[in-house]
Amino acid sequence: MYKYVGADHWTRTTVFDLARWKNGLAFKNINFSSSGRPVIKIAELKSGITNQTKFTDGQYDKRVFVRKGDMLFSWSGNPDTSINVFRWGGPEGWLNQHIYKITPHDGIDEDFLFFLLRWLRPRFAEIARNKQTTGLGHVTLQDFKNMMVGRPEMEEQRAIASCLCPLQDKININVQTNETLERMALSFFKDWFVEFGPTRAKAEGQARYLAAEFWDLFPDSLDDADKPVGWGERPVYAIADYVNGAAYKSMHFTPDREGLPVIKIAELKSGVTANTKFTTTDLGGKYLIDTEEILFSWSGNPDTSIDTFIWDDGPAWLNQHIFRVRKNGNASRPFIYFQLRQLKPIFSEIARNKQTTGLGHVTARDMKELMVSDPPQAIAEAFDGLAGPLFQRIVSNLLENRTLAGTLDLLLPKFMSGDIRLRDAEKAVEAVA
Repeated sequence: MYKYVGADHWTRTTVFDLARWKNGLAFKNINFSSSGRPVIKIAELKSGITNQTKFTDGQYDKRVFVRKGDMLFSWSGNPDTSINVFRWGGPEGWLNQHIYKITPHDGIDEDFLFFLLRWLRPRFAEIARNKQTTGLGHVTLQDFKNMMVGRPEMEEQRAIASCLCPLQDKININVQTNETLERMALSFFKDWFVEFGPTRAKAEGQARYLAAEFWDLFPDSLDDADKPVGWGERPVYAIADYVNGAAYKSMHFTPDREGLPVIKIAELKSGVTANTKFTTTDLGGKYLIDTEEILFSWSGNPDTSIDTFIWDDGPAWLNQHIFRVRKNGNASRPFIYFQLRQLKPIFSEIARNKQTTGLGHVTARDMKELMVSDPPQAIAEAFDGLAGPLFQRIVSNLLENRTLAGTLDLLLPKFMSGDIRLRDAEKAVEAVA
């Protein structure tokens, strides 16, 4: 875990000596307010600002003030999904404990340091796993002091970063694009199927705000249940076919990663990693998933685990605590996906009300009791015409990012170990372009 990594001709140093590491503050409930700046916890590093984010209007040590682009290292939590280096992309805020704000020392290129820490993530995860208690592990400053790495000259650091940054930049652009596309689709979904905006506007005599081809599909009034006239209700469980994953156990796993990966919640967040379990055991074809599958994680942390995902990493076996979600004839894939995504705050609240030891869950029974609107087929099809292309673009960007991340994973060990020298860097990038 602490063995030297780097080229023989690079200066030997420790991870600790590459930067200043400032831990966040131990915020308490008394510090929170209804307005102000967000408190950035591990949940925000993973999911951004959500309705569960805490805010504070206090003033604190400027060294824990975080701006967009700052490099942060989450040193405590689940070893496979929380221990990692991040670039903060949200609004200015205050850093919570269990996260270091990283300021590179003079002579250290910030992008080079980011990619070095990213490459070392499997080691950090292993260190945290060896200290794991109740599902959590940690990486300390002493671990950074023990971990030896090579420090190339600044010119070589910048050359390495210049080869890797375009790949990371494209990944970031795709992520931001997907966030925008999803906001657009969810805005349509909420207006049409939750708030019934077109019908309310018609009933109140307001001006048309949709194209006539869509506007004319909506009724002019609401019924006694405050739904558009002629619309029904149905359980969210009825819009799709839900199959829970299989209960794979240690005896099913192969020691040499033979077979297909077993997908747990960790894989939904991080993809298949060195810590993913594999199996050749077939517990039933209904548990076999593939790329572009819609998956719903119904157990775990209410804020970061209860969510809907699009699988982007090839054939795999689905583990328990995750529903495979497929069409059953009652709704299209885009409609199903955006319906589940729109319900995320409600699912999180359901899970939070059942929370024990940090975990909560949403059961099939909950989904059978949770009612959603059932629009006429013409309106559902109109939504598909608008949201379907957005959904497909989201899927395409996810798949492209999987390829880009794979390329980064191939290049990182070559650059960071010094196997690719400065004069070879451009050729290496051209070879994978």
